[in-house]
Amino acid sequence: MPTSTRTVAEELLYRIGEGDTERIAELFADDVDWKLDWPEAEHGRPATPWIRHRSTPADAAANFRELAEHHVAEGAATEVERILIDGGDAVVLGEIRRTARPTGRAYRARFALHLTVEDGRVTRFHIYEDSLAVAQAFER
Repeated sequence: MPTSTRTVAEELLYRIGEGDTERIAELFADDVDWKLDWPEAEHGRPATPWIRHRSTPADAAANFRELAEHHVAEGAATEVERILIDGGDAVVLGEIRRTARPTGRAYRARFALHLTVEDGRVTRFHIYEDSLAVAQAFER
């Protein structure tokens, strides 16, 4: 199991790219500070069920399963532009490109992901993304 902040962050991104939710979950601590930069009233909407609070490795696996279920795999891409490391914290900057399965609408969303790594496991997962672009892609 990787232990340095950079190695864990890079391994997490690699596993997310692979799509193996169980391997993704292995990198999360038993108690995770998980936040999404979405208005609280928008959490848990039927069109975007993955947008809700999480706190465990099983929750992390469910998040990535739900993302896959609601997006078209073909043409999906994530461009990581930079990974910044400061002690146990990592900030990943980039852009995602996906297509909403229910509507067929493609979207691009800039993101910043703030991770904290302790003892080789992710204890913080805060994602800040262009929630408007995502929401509009799923609007019917």
